[in-house]
Amino acid sequence: MRQSRLLPYWLIAPIGIWLLLFFLIPFLSLVATSLYDPEGSVLTGYDMTWHVQNFWHVIKEYGPHLWRSLWWALIATAFCLVLGYILAYTIAFKTGRWKNVVLVLVIAPFLTSFLIRTNAWKLVLGDQSWLVHTLHSLHLLGADDRILATPVAAIAGLTYNYMPFAILPLYTSIEKIDRRLLEAAGDLYAGGFTTFRKVTLPLTLPGVVSATLLTFIPAVGDYINAQLLGSTSDRVIGSDIQALFTSQADYASAGALSVLLLLLILASTILYVRKAGTEELL
Repeated sequence: MRQSRLLPYWLIAPIGIWLLLFFLIPFLSLVATSLYDPEGSVLTGYDMTWHVQNFWHVIKEYGPHLWRSLWWALIATAFCLVLGYILAYTIAFKTGRWKNVVLVLVIAPFLTSFLIRTNAWKLVLGDQSWLVHTLHSLHLLGADDRILATPVAAIAGLTYNYMPFAILPLYTSIEKIDRRLLEAAGDLYAGGFTTFRKVTLPLTLPGVVSATLLTFIPAVGDYINAQLLGSTSDRVIGSDIQALFTSQADYASAGALSVLLLLLILASTILYVRKAGTEELL
């Protein structure tokens, strides 16, 4: 009898040990790093002085880069939600027996490297690409204008790379909708937009929230798209953290910037989920 009561604890013990070793301890180490004396170095070592001023320093120094990361992630998330919802709705309701094939095509980009996919966009958005030539011929771009090495290219890369993270949860929510509810809305003389606003969107709200979080959270910390597709003047917070930890070896500032980014993402996630009011996620 006693063994049966202890069985659940034995089952979760490996997960608990894993989280302790590879999440909790590294997280506490990161928090401690953010409070190191900034006067230290890799050679002389760092002293734990609870130097909270590290956070004020990184806000003054890297604040614009932090807000740029948040803004780009918001724009990319909005594009992923709109385009992903349309595609997920089409897959769920319009593809019929080709549904599984289309879903495989959505997941197919994950079979290649993230770097390869991002570098491929340099060919699509490059100055000599067919897309840029077409935009020039249509006079949508000036003769000296370009797409590559601009915020537009970086946001396009973010949208493309994280689109599947939005499509899959949206498709799952849309697929669960009872078609009879949509038919009932039509019987009550509701138009297409009214049916979507009153029936479809509320029923798929858990998928919308999941898609938002799965897209926004990794997009905030992403710096590969900004580095490969953006310009050198448009630095994002991920680039700063990577440089501080590696080339500059400023561990105190890097830790403070990492903890600050983590707290901002955590606060915005909790606020968003509460405002959305989805019982499945709460």
